[in-house]
Amino acid sequence: MKTEPVIGLDFGTTNSAIAVAGSDRQATLATFGGDLAAFRSILYFPARERGSQQQNTETKAGPEAINSYLDADTKGRLIVSIKSYLASSLFTSTNISGRNYTLEDLIAIILRRLRMRVMDQFETSASRVVLGRPVRFAGADTEADEALALKRLQTAAELAGFKEVSFELEPVAAAYQYETQLDHDELVLIGDFGGGTSDFTLAQLGPGRKKDGRSPVIGTSGVAIAGDTFDSRIMMRLVAPKLGLGTHYVSLGKELPVPVWVYTQLSSWHHMFLLKEPKTMAVLREVKNQATESKKVAALIQIITENLGYALYRAVEQTKVELTEKELGTFQFSQSTVHMEDSLERWQFESWIQDDIQKIAACIGSLLDQCGVQSSDIGSVFLTGGSSFVPVVRRYFSRTFGADKLKSGEELTTVAKGLALRALEPV
Repeated sequence: MKTEPVIGLDFGTTNSAIAVAGSDRQATLATFGGDLAAFRSILYFPARERGSQQQNTETKAGPEAINSYLDADTKGRLIVSIKSYLASSLFTSTNISGRNYTLEDLIAIILRRLRMRVMDQFETSASRVVLGRPVRFAGADTEADEALALKRLQTAAELAGFKEVSFELEPVAAAYQYETQLDHDELVLIGDFGGGTSDFTLAQLGPGRKKDGRSPVIGTSGVAIAGDTFDSRIMMRLVAPKLGLGTHYVSLGKELPVPVWVYTQLSSWHHMFLLKEPKTMAVLREVKNQATESKKVAALIQIITENLGYALYRAVEQTKVELTEKELGTFQFSQSTVHMEDSLERWQFESWIQDDIQKIAACIGSLLDQCGVQSSDIGSVFLTGGSSFVPVVRRYFSRTFGADKLKSGEELTTVAKGLALRALEPV
């Protein structure tokens, strides 16, 4: 009798991935368009035609969402970083073209598309899934926040069609994949750098642990600083001044700074759509009419009204990626009538994220102290996630633990494979 494959699903703030594992104990990733295994955690609701009471086409997710958004003459609603809202009791639902969507509904759309891809590619019913979860959900300040986030994630998975849902910490899942490569026992520090959170786990891995059936986890910790945070530093320091941050406008005869809170929302993907609220737009138009540098504020208004935020963030992200490989990166943005270009040196970017690196270091230091472990006790440091490539991040780990101890994996997809392997274990 053929054994039904089990599923591992890594639902991320920026990217998601899904893998299957069978009786051969091999995990295989689903692909989306060619060999691409990372599925953008993005939704796009096409604009409704004038006079119509219904959406033009079905909701798009992942790569289709990006392509549909970029190709549309009239931009609809683009939703990104949905995972960031899981722990927030303030976000219950949103209205899109006359229909109310709960947070669970929105997440379920993405999970359903991932599940359907696995069903098509591997001919499986995809009924049982081990779903990854961060050590600490973004914005979770209490145990109640954590419980809310988990409940929502479970509900979304069930809405997506999964019958049996269980959870595993994302960094622990990364350790499952790494552990298959070990021929000896060792103490490992796993760093999983996502879009919204960076999670860290101390684990005792190796054949001895597996033979005894012991839990690998010694301690876990996490901090809500990751790739999106690094992007926001570039946005606020390099881009926002080109859109009016730091300039002034005249009101009742007084010269006042352009409101900073506007740019604070601009600095986060998942807050950007809030700028299109009528009250905010009214404020921006009033500011523009009295601004000392009105063209900059006008460019900001155009980016908001024409839904160019995603393209802007892609340009910012590309600058960050370029700085990973080069000492000098280029920022270029040209959409509609808005054109911006500048250069950024790596040392400048590193100075902007220095406080973030210190918070990551403090998080890891606290984890080691709580577990009574010295940095010299660590046998290997396994880093996964796109931001693990940022040079100043790698320098911290090299300096603290030794460059020879640094390992890496398949970055955006290691967790999904580990989750699938974990799904083979007893619940």
